[in-house]
Amino acid sequence: MMVLFTSHEMLRATYHSVKDCGVLDEFTLFAQGISGGSRMRLLRNFQNFEKAVLFGTTSLWEGVDIPGEDLSCLIIVRLPFSPPDEPVTAAKCQLLEKQGRNPFSEYSLPEALLRFRQGFGRLIRTPEDKGILVILDRRIITAKYGTEFQKAIPKVYWHQGTISEMAEMIEEWI
Repeated sequence: MMVLFTSHEMLRATYHSVKDCGVLDEFTLFAQGISGGSRMRLLRNFQNFEKAVLFGTTSLWEGVDIPGEDLSCLIIVRLPFSPPDEPVTAAKCQLLEKQGRNPFSEYSLPEALLRFRQGFGRLIRTPEDKGILVILDRRIITAKYGTEFQKAIPKVYWHQGTISEMAEMIEEWI
């Protein structure tokens, strides 16, 4: 299982909460920036355990190849919008505004959609791959732009439910 975050702070807090509460004691937990080692070492260690959870941020959203049963569940905590106060994002949005254009629809949303597709691509690497995608960000359902995210990935079965319902479905699948 891989859990993708948009914030290092949220990753750290979640990792420590999960570790401290013992809810996933039967799993080996790995976290980017916490477990130590390079990204490649972290991925290799993750793949060496049958029951493992990998918590990751920015660099794990793309360019990671874990085909087959090594990754059968992907959890996306928040839709991957860049922070508006990030210097590059702020500058690009400011430029678009000066040009009388819409920075959200012309920059922020397309960039987030691309990162979302890349994140989903961690789960399905080959035609034989199958898995569960869990999105914890309700904006995919409630926000006007949520349908853009739903359309950004191949046709999949969508189910909306509580965390406990999702946990049951994941347990049945895995």
